[in-house]
Amino acid sequence: MNTQIKTQLLQTHSSQRTKCLVYTRVMGYHRPVESFNIGKKGEHKQRTQFNESRCS
Repeated sequence: MNTQIKTQLLQTHSSQRTKCLVYTRVMGYHRPVESFNIGKKGEHKQRTQFNESRCS
């Protein structure tokens, strides 16, 4: 999608947007990513996401 189109959509629907909290598991419990310090936030962005396939 074009960057200009994305910007227009975000501006058009800005009143309908809400904050999304992202949680991650740290040492056996879940914490919101927004509470991480700057270094830990950088580590979180570098993580590789994957989908585990089911065994047949």
